[in-house]
Amino acid sequence: MSVIKIRGGRPLSGSIAVQGAKNSVLPILAASVLNGGKSIIHNCPDLTDVRISLDILKHLGCDVSFSNGTVVVDSSEITCTSVPDELMRCMRSSVIFAGALLARAGKAQISYPGGCNLGHRPIDLHLKAFKKLGIITEEEHGNLNFTADSISPCQIFLEFPSVGATENIMLAVCRTHGTTTIINAAREPEIVDLQVFLNSMGAHIRGAGTDVIEIEGTEKLHDCEHTVIADRIVAATYMAAVVVAGGRAEIKNIVPNHISAFIAVMRECGASVTVCDDSVIITAPKYIRPVKMINTLPYPGFPTDAQSLVMTVMATARGTSIIKENIFGGRFNHAGELARMGADISIADKIAVVRGVRNLSGCDVAAADLRSGASLAVAALCAHGETKISNVCYIDRGYENFEQALSLLGADIERVDESD
Repeated sequence: MSVIKIRGGRPLSGSIAVQGAKNSVLPILAASVLNGGKSIIHNCPDLTDVRISLDILKHLGCDVSFSNGTVVVDSSEITCTSVPDELMRCMRSSVIFAGALLARAGKAQISYPGGCNLGHRPIDLHLKAFKKLGIITEEEHGNLNFTADSISPCQIFLEFPSVGATENIMLAVCRTHGTTTIINAAREPEIVDLQVFLNSMGAHIRGAGTDVIEIEGTEKLHDCEHTVIADRIVAATYMAAVVVAGGRAEIKNIVPNHISAFIAVMRECGASVTVCDDSVIITAPKYIRPVKMINTLPYPGFPTDAQSLVMTVMATARGTSIIKENIFGGRFNHAGELARMGADISIADKIAVVRGVRNLSGCDVAAADLRSGASLAVAALCAHGETKISNVCYIDRGYENFEQALSLLGADIERVDESD
């Protein structure tokens, strides 16, 4: 069993480049099924979730290679339209393959997706959208069977701007005759990146980044090449690490506008942030100031994926901060582990009250999901003594060479294998 050991108390300095975005590359990999040809995808991070997606593509009949951050997918032959349950259970974004397979083959079979335990995350919005498009859904023995003789373009209103539902609709209809409009679409940068990728293979999509997306279907798609955007949550992780550990660092290869809400909170807590064209320079404050209220919201609001990071920052602030989690009910999984390190956090429903303490103490903690694992590592950077983090498989789902990256900034961190 691998664990990550961190000995806190060392300020961070230097520069670090951010990897490609996990939440961008996963739907892009699913979309590579659509063109029936070759897709070359650059800046692809080597993550557990990426490897699972590649395994799904191979199971479907695609020829796949992955080397030096570049994935090449040849989807000329699709020999299967079902995704194995053991792969579906590994990550929630596997549901996106339903839309891609429906567009390519008119049918798909999946089981309910898995992934991190973040509370109740139904796929009702996906199913409602599919029904409106004329897709027939049948549930049998825990499997979802989708069939569509033809997909009917229409206007779809999403009750909530779901990223996954927006992506699934885009994939399902991009080869359909006619125009489909998504109202109240998700506006995340990853949606824009998916639009760029699909258009590079000949799709006609516009509006990504706004709440109205129009997809004009086209049957003819072709080979394409694309470079994945930087991961904004990884960028936020490195920024949070500098703030809690102290020091100054340059976070490179990013789009600063993608993390503007996080930058605003870091400035409010006293950090100095200089924004450049494709990087930010962050300097930790002498004392971290509390932030009265942080609300997680759909983009461009404060991201739920960064909520655990900001809670870690607020854990050592000079005062009380309040965080309201509006997206996922299970996003406070890390609070109990932070409390083991000495944090003073009270949870009531969607609200976390964080009373800053002077110091955290290193101890044995366990990651409960991807983002909680990263937040515990950030907390360990400023804790007195050694912190040992288990369940690091969650961290590997979203961070490439996590401990090596932090080591570049001067952190005392290592991964070791321990017997069960």
